[in-house]
Order: sequence, then structure tokens, then C-alpha cells
Amino acid sequence: MTEVPVDEIVRDCLAVRVRLIGRAVTALYDGALEPHGLTVAQVNLLAALGKVGPCPPSKLGEVLQLERSTVSRNLNLLQNRGWIEAVASDAKGMREVALTRAGQTKIRSVMPEWRQAQRQAAQLLGAPGVAAVQEVASNMGYPPDA
Repeated sequence: MTEVPVDEIVRDCLAVRVRLIGRAVTALYDGALEPHGLTVAQVNLLAALGKVGPCPPSKLGEVLQLERSTVSRNLNLLQNRGWIEAVASDAKGMREVALTRAGQTKIRSVMPEWRQAQRQAAQLLGAPGVAAVQEVASNMGYPPDA
């Protein structure tokens, strides 16, 4: 008997499983970071900027594999809160951005909640899952070299 395509997709699709896991893990971090007025995506933008140093927004998009519009929207919000600054800009927008002292302070302030979410995510994934996630990300070039 020939397998029904719907059954194969539901049984085997890696994309849906990765997305389900991603949403669950993101919810853990976002819930923990909510009192700080940040999402995990924004914390990771701040951290990536702190790691790679002043750079064009496109570099952050490459490092985190984010679409340009997502990077732009989040950078504008972070700039409005004083956590990043445009160190070079023109009529088209920010050409180069940098983490401010307030941004560095903000990252330090979220660490207890971020670490708690990190522990919860590690528990959800289990040690083999954590190792697999780290290996796949490493193969994709994350974390970035400074």
C-alpha cells in the first residue's frame, strides 16, 4: 500500500518540529525577560552587537540570520530606549550601530532571568538536545567571531 503524503509529512517533517521547539523555547525566554521590557530576540541583538562591535545593521542580520526588516524594527526600538546608538547614519537610516553603556547595563540586568530561562530551556531539550542545537548552530557559524 502506498503511503499517504499527509501521514508522511505529519510523521517526519523536521521543519514543524524545529518550529514547535523554537516557539516553546522562545516563550520561556520571553516570559522571563518580559519584566525588563525585552524579548529574547532583542537581547540577542544587543549581545551580538556587543560581540561584533560597532557594525552595519546588515552584519547583525547576517550573524543572527534575520531579515532586514526585523533587524531594522528591533534596532529602532533599542535605539529609542538608549541601548544602542547610530554611530554613522544618513538619509537612508543607520549605517553603523554600537551598543551604548546603557545597553551594556541592560544586558547585565537581565542575566538572572536569562540564566533561569536558559536552565529551563536546557531541561526541556535535555543534554543531547542542547548538544545537538549547539552543534548545528556552530556548523552554521554561530557564535560569531569577534
